[in-house]
Amino acid sequence: MSAASTILVADDDRAIRTVLERALTREGYDVRLTSNARTLWSWVADGEGDLVISDVVMPDENGLDLIPRIREIRPDLKVIIMSAQSTLLTAVKANERGAYEYLPKPFDLKELISVIERALQDPSEVHTNAPLDTEEKLPLIGRSVAMQNIYRVLARLMATDLTVLITGESGTGKELVARALHDYGKRRNGPFVAINMAAIPRDLVEAELFGHERGAFTGATGRGVGRFEQAQRGTLFLDEIGDMPLDAQTRLLRVLQDGEYTTVGGRTPIKADVRIVAATHRDLGRQVKQGYFREDLYYRLNVVPIRLPPLRERVEDLPELVEHFFARGAETGLPFKTLEPAAMDIMLRHRWSGNVRELENLVQRLAALCADDTISAEIVSNELAEAVATVSDAPGDDETMSEAIERHLEQSFFNHEDGLPSNGLYSRVLHEMERPLISMTLAATRGNQIKAAEILGLNRNTLRKKIRELDIEVVRGAR
Repeated sequence: MSAASTILVADDDRAIRTVLERALTREGYDVRLTSNARTLWSWVADGEGDLVISDVVMPDENGLDLIPRIREIRPDLKVIIMSAQSTLLTAVKANERGAYEYLPKPFDLKELISVIERALQDPSEVHTNAPLDTEEKLPLIGRSVAMQNIYRVLARLMATDLTVLITGESGTGKELVARALHDYGKRRNGPFVAINMAAIPRDLVEAELFGHERGAFTGATGRGVGRFEQAQRGTLFLDEIGDMPLDAQTRLLRVLQDGEYTTVGGRTPIKADVRIVAATHRDLGRQVKQGYFREDLYYRLNVVPIRLPPLRERVEDLPELVEHFFARGAETGLPFKTLEPAAMDIMLRHRWSGNVRELENLVQRLAALCADDTISAEIVSNELAEAVATVSDAPGDDETMSEAIERHLEQSFFNHEDGLPSNGLYSRVLHEMERPLISMTLAATRGNQIKAAEILGLNRNTLRKKIRELDIEVVRGAR
């Protein structure tokens, strides 16, 4: 860091200017402050400053519009953009116009200082992308810290063809992220083609992906065009990649390695000019260890990992999401509704095991079925309770033990309006789990306590003690 470095700050918020002046001066920088873009431009045009920090919305000009003008006369002067309009579109525009970094408000001072140090030491040019012409509707909603981090990563990826692996629970919006990468990226004029691996019969996956020649298999009466060919010069979204059969994984790996493929039954290589974005709700690392997923393919796909947080980790986005879904429903003819504050409080306490998809379905149902313009807490509570009961009656085929336990705990202990569970929860849950586990193990061993202790990994004396404490009947020789 150079003590002589001068930072030009433009922000119409006096409090933010004061905070920045104190923090940056303490770090040894010279700081010049202004509340408008006109003065900032005058300083830049006069050759002043080693770095610019600018707000987006100022009284006389948008800070984003100022960046190309700054780069035209001083291409080496880096610009850090800050904004309270913390959306994906803001991050993308800041990146495409040549901002060194984009930081949402409220910002972390330590992070800002780190970005400043890096910018002053970084000699590289900032490359801009072709500008977006339209104000498209935002594909992603939310201003939480978790979503801001995703926006910043996506903005950096727009100008690249890097392979991206999106992970997250079902309903978190993985396809929305894939679409954003395409719609705001350099391939946006090409096709976006999506294929769900879990929805295709395993013996047809390769033909669906790579196409097939006439006579390649029974029923192939003509040449079939695959998704890779459909996605040429665009983006191919491989959803639920964890469900791809191993044979198809091998062929996909060759495409990622060699950049070309052959159709099923064909011999002529075809160049694959596509960007690959994959997604899964599964733990691919665990699948690699279990032998269900190729390790080399995993590393080829996991070039840039993006984890989407479940809704319960960003509940501060709920009000904005609810308003968005009500507004979208109104566009399709549903009446526009609002929630009373107590109803939103109930939503904030809900676990949202179905994530954003569950929330969207609930909002649409409320808009369609509720007569009142303002929806009460009682209605929301009843709808959520009914939804939880329906889900608990029909668990998914691939539900893990952990997910089943979480669902049971939510239904039995954490989904009540009267507050938190009573004290002693750990012991009660442990008791509830231990009794059937030990009983079933004893039944499987025909009452052989020595064998049951080995299976459970318990000392024999410990097992006998638990049998007495839990009042478990041991039937010897029975099955």
